[in-house]
Amino acid sequence: MTTLNLTTEITCPPTDLWSDEPPVESDLHLQQIILLLTCLDWLWRERSNYYASGNLTIYYNEAQLKKRDFCGPDFFVVLDTEKRPRKSWVVWGEGGKYPNLIIEILSNSTAKIDRTSKKELYQNTFRTPEYFWFDPNSLEFEGFSLINGKYQPIIPQKNGHLWSEQLRLYLGILDSKLRYFTAENDLVPTLTEVALQEKLAKEQEKLAKENGQQRIEKLAQKLKELGINPDEII
Repeated sequence: MTTLNLTTEITCPPTDLWSDEPPVESDLHLQQIILLLTCLDWLWRERSNYYASGNLTIYYNEAQLKKRDFCGPDFFVVLDTEKRPRKSWVVWGEGGKYPNLIIEILSNSTAKIDRTSKKELYQNTFRTPEYFWFDPNSLEFEGFSLINGKYQPIIPQKNGHLWSEQLRLYLGILDSKLRYFTAENDLVPTLTEVALQEKLAKEQEKLAKENGQQRIEKLAQKLKELGINPDEII
């Protein structure tokens, strides 16, 4: 008769892990990551079913914990998940979910890796549907879509924009920065740009009212010159 050893411990890899990424390469890298994060968060401010982050470790197998073979994309988005703060993205603690989109910001020290080994990792292991890279210095910009298990280049529009099916947005370069554009090619603004637009709209509204009042006053003066009391006109 076989007896079960009920004292055998079942161990599971931890899920509450801190990110283990080095500092970003430069101010350009930091500004670009912040720009991508803040614009998407503003655009999707009514949504709670996604997670976006930058320079954050993705733990995708237990062996990483021993080999310290970590991977932290410069920017990534996971769809159909809970929007909440995290210390890192732990795949086995997130229902096996990998990023839907990854963007790497190229530099002299990382460009070769981003174009080769990381691209292979995102294609073969992560199975991430879309992968983009952008160089803030040379403005090199390319995107790939996973088709039949292989990354295929995303064909740019005439304006150089690349369509992201995952985000339902275009990605394109404006003033040497990678920005989002809607399906109608309207720029997704930063909070500063939103505030400026609102300020200009208020100023235009105020000016229109002032101009309208001036026209009324001029008309009233003209009627008086003609001997007509404007107050008696219905």
